[in-house]
Amino acid sequence: MFKPPSNRCFSTSKQSSEDCLNSLFWRDLEAQRDKVMEGVYQKVREAWKKPKAMLKIRTIKWRSEPVFKRIDKPTRIDRARSVGYKAKQGYVLIRTRIKKGGRHRPKTAKGRDPGKYGRIRYTAGQSMQAIAEKRANRKLPNLEVLNSYSVGEDGMYKYYEIILVDPNHPVIRADRKINWILGQRKRVYRGLTSAARKSRGLRR
Repeated sequence: MFKPPSNRCFSTSKQSSEDCLNSLFWRDLEAQRDKVMEGVYQKVREAWKKPKAMLKIRTIKWRSEPVFKRIDKPTRIDRARSVGYKAKQGYVLIRTRIKKGGRHRPKTAKGRDPGKYGRIRYTAGQSMQAIAEKRANRKLPNLEVLNSYSVGEDGMYKYYEIILVDPNHPVIRADRKINWILGQRKRVYRGLTSAARKSRGLRR
């Protein structure tokens, strides 16, 4: 509920009483909106912690789609907003999948294989999420990977949604909250995303 402003607002401010009331009203309204949205995101976050039958239906559909699928809206709005997604121009969402299990080294083109080749049962030095980010950036080299998050898995694949930003878009260049990415070219290959920093032991 809106509370009337104190007398200090009228005595020290150069604004008129009407402008002062309007500014306080909008500030209180924004605070209430943030509180409501925080509660909504908390409900969504708790719902995703429980297994759902809808997730099984989604993974069946996702498996038949291309490996890199552009989507209009995030599947997990709470997770997307927490890692930097904004519903504005210049942001691109890609859903991708990566095969589960151990990594395999590429086989040599000629010659015999050594006895201790180490081609199978090979553990990569980075997480599957970080590998998925790099693959998405190779597919879209004109964009920069901001962050990513998991949206589910089945018996064969793990699925991630990757947030990419167009550094050449005028909206991105004009936004002070995101135009810092202009100075981090190819950041996904240098381990600067959240998933890559966690693989490197730089994030708890």
